[in-house]
Amino acid sequence: MSYKDVFILAIESSCDDTAAAVLQNDKVLSNVVAGQKIHEEYGGVVPELASRAHQQNIVPVIDMALKKANIDKSQLSAIAFTQGPGLMGSLLVGTSFAKSLSMALNIPLIAVNHMHAHILAHFIDEEGFDKPEFPFLALTISGGHTQIVKVNDFFNMEIIGETTDDAVGEAFDKSAKIMGLPYPGGPLIDKFAKEGNPKAYQFTKPKVPGLNFSFSGLKTQILYFIQKNVAENANFIEENKADICASIQHTIIEILMEKLKMAVAETGIKQIAIGGGVSANSGIRQTLKDAENKYGWKTFVPKFEYTTDNAAMIGIVGYQKYLSQKFNDASVVSKARIEF
Repeated sequence: MSYKDVFILAIESSCDDTAAAVLQNDKVLSNVVAGQKIHEEYGGVVPELASRAHQQNIVPVIDMALKKANIDKSQLSAIAFTQGPGLMGSLLVGTSFAKSLSMALNIPLIAVNHMHAHILAHFIDEEGFDKPEFPFLALTISGGHTQIVKVNDFFNMEIIGETTDDAVGEAFDKSAKIMGLPYPGGPLIDKFAKEGNPKAYQFTKPKVPGLNFSFSGLKTQILYFIQKNVAENANFIEENKADICASIQHTIIEILMEKLKMAVAETGIKQIAIGGGVSANSGIRQTLKDAENKYGWKTFVPKFEYTTDNAAMIGIVGYQKYLSQKFNDASVVSKARIEF
């Protein structure tokens, strides 16, 4: 162990996953996530239940992260935590714990923007994964966000395109719900799409100016399409499940890629990185990889475990902020909505 080593304990509690990670500089020593099954029966995340589950999970999850990393809390250099955006009750659990622990250990406290973390997860030192060079374009796609971000350096990012209504993850999950698939439905659409014909059904793509996105109209279109066909054939969904899923996924990927191509043309930047929970989608990952040969881009697809909400991505931002001495005091507050 070098005397220069920085050990960051990172805490993520923005939605329904309680996560903790320990990083040694930019290397992940442990990355522990406790999910919450309780939301499945409600077909979506219930904020009050989420915050209660965080309270139950946070101590054992942090304890496990320290044990897996083989690190004693006395060796920690700083505590990084998700300040926002997210569910307020969930954020408060992580924030309160991080503040208390940093005070008890008398080490710096580092607040992290969850969306910055999805982008900077690419800078985790992981064998077999390249890191993008500045500037690059980041497509952040999740249940709550769809953004194209111009990333100039670790602390200089600019949103150049975003959704005007629903996020892409919402479009996947709501489409699955319309089809009667259980929550969370996005991964199921991805799974069934692999067996289907992506051009079996045509959906109209929304016409949104510039680099912005819209998915509410597509959701409505899918709803009417399903209702019409089920009225004619009660078994329509079951008989055509793979083709429906493949067609929905194909349409969503085309919407994302068209905007990315416009962003590359406007900025001249050909380095593209994806992040956020929806970047776990195999169709999106493959399409982006194919773009390297097709368009001459250099693309960066994160390791699967760093796509959905996790604490390792909070830790890598914490590490960069530690190097720049960007610390917070105990007056820092959680923010359900946070300035990018």
